[in-house]
Amino acid sequence: MSEDRLHPNLVLHRHGPVEILRVDREEAMGALNLEILTALGDYVNGLYQRKDEVRVLILTGTGRSFVAGTDKARYQSARQTVFDEFQRRYRMTFEAVANLPQATICAVNGYALGGGFELALCCDFVFVNEKTKLGLPEIRLGLLPDGGGTRRLPGLVGPMRAREILVTGRMINARQAVEYGVALEACAPDKLMARAMEFADGLAQMAPVALREALRVADDGLDAALTAGLTMEQRAPGALLANEDGKQAIGAFIDKREPVFKGR
Repeated sequence: MSEDRLHPNLVLHRHGPVEILRVDREEAMGALNLEILTALGDYVNGLYQRKDEVRVLILTGTGRSFVAGTDKARYQSARQTVFDEFQRRYRMTFEAVANLPQATICAVNGYALGGGFELALCCDFVFVNEKTKLGLPEIRLGLLPDGGGTRRLPGLVGPMRAREILVTGRMINARQAVEYGVALEACAPDKLMARAMEFADGLAQMAPVALREALRVADDGLDAALTAGLTMEQRAPGALLANEDGKQAIGAFIDKREPVFKGR
């Protein structure tokens, strides 16, 4: 596994078709600032052009925190224009993560608060360790989430539970995260990355075009009426059958052999 530092606080690990991007700012519990957000956004935007090379992205953190919100001390006395630019970058970066064609996994290694929780919500799958705490505590500071939490959380936990989490600012634990549908699994802290990698490796073995299409149809269907969603679902198999991987997979099934996918 190769390693590259994209920014003083962002480390990239390459593992074949799986890449792991780790927020490395343990002294500040992974708090985000404009420079980290910009570097994260630049990397993620570059992935759109590398979808045949990178099939799965794992986001994680360092130490006892994934991302514990925003670097509030830095922006407390900042001019309004500076804060507005930070919010704009927040939205651009998080939407870039949410819209990636690759499968995305967030391995939450500890606290994920505010923007950290919202970044996890942008991912397709979330794994937490048993000591994880997640929450949107902005209301306790007289603020509201601004990284998509008010929109993405209700789709996972339902509107009533989302309102309760938003208006109380309380943290939820690993067990509750799984119970509410925020996380797929809770793991022992020393098993978290191994489990995330195991899951990622499994996804990376799937036909790349079919994997991307499955994620797209599932996501787009959430915002569509039932009839429109069923139409999107119905169109996908025909298009997949027409490509090389589709023919390869069916031939391999008939011949009782392993398919060799080429991403086209």
